[in-house]
Amino acid sequence: MPIQLTSSPLRLSAPLPSKDGKKLFVVGQTFRGELMRYDSKASHFLPFRSGISAEFVTYSKDRQWVAYVTYPEGALWRSKADGSERLQLSYAPLHPLAPRWSPDGRQIVFWCRIPRRPERTFVVSSAGGSARQLMPDDPEPQSDPNWSPDGGKIVFSHSPDDPHSDICVLDLSSHQVSTVPESQGLYSPRWSPDGRYIVAMPVDSLSLVLFDFQTRKWSELRKGSAAFPNWSADGRYVYFWQPDNPAVYRVRISDHKAERVADMKDFPIAGSLGGWLGLAPDDSPLLLRDAGSADIYALDWEAP
Repeated sequence: MPIQLTSSPLRLSAPLPSKDGKKLFVVGQTFRGELMRYDSKASHFLPFRSGISAEFVTYSKDRQWVAYVTYPEGALWRSKADGSERLQLSYAPLHPLAPRWSPDGRQIVFWCRIPRRPERTFVVSSAGGSARQLMPDDPEPQSDPNWSPDGGKIVFSHSPDDPHSDICVLDLSSHQVSTVPESQGLYSPRWSPDGRYIVAMPVDSLSLVLFDFQTRKWSELRKGSAAFPNWSADGRYVYFWQPDNPAVYRVRISDHKAERVADMKDFPIAGSLGGWLGLAPDDSPLLLRDAGSADIYALDWEAP
């Protein structure tokens, strides 16, 4: 029968007994981040919103409201853009990921990884209340939901760990789900502000691809590692984080030309998914910098 040896706010790991058997050495970790915004004029990152430990920061369409998920606690909050009128919108065991405002600002959609169950998509009122599942009867995983610009549909993908994942669209009025043509093996969809395109990634995260609703075809937007795509406010660019040789890039939709926006070589990134990239209202990149710590502790040990 296992016996609990400690109760600690730290995450303890890698236990190792001393040679005399009287002590137990462990690594104790604290997890915390510092929200940072890249200032293009200063060419470096500066604390944003007082450097709160939060990720998945997202703004309402009118830029009057902001939502975010605390790190590492995993609670969804919303407030006015100036930080006033804060309201907690989710509670354990839910740990929201990638929340997105509806175009009318009344709802926020997000997804959750639930132990021993498929990923689920939830929606919650921005005024508060209980979160509800959007597709409770769907046996397939549901991840990374995003609104259509008119607010009438939700685009989402299946599990990012499944090579057979595809991209689907939920019609909120009819509750019917359709599959985007030739989208097998793709995930992380993002609808463009004008509604013409969906940008997505293959499950190996080695490119960005673009679906054009006018031609009903996919095209390669960018070749190379990519993560956390974000549309610019005007829809002319897609910003993304490049995990290898870390940097923030943006690629122009008109000619697929990519340019580096911010170097992240000395930026220790943090987040519940290993990192995260968002955009401020002026399209400045937002990232969570690792501000946690790890130390070795010695515990006095007496065998029963």
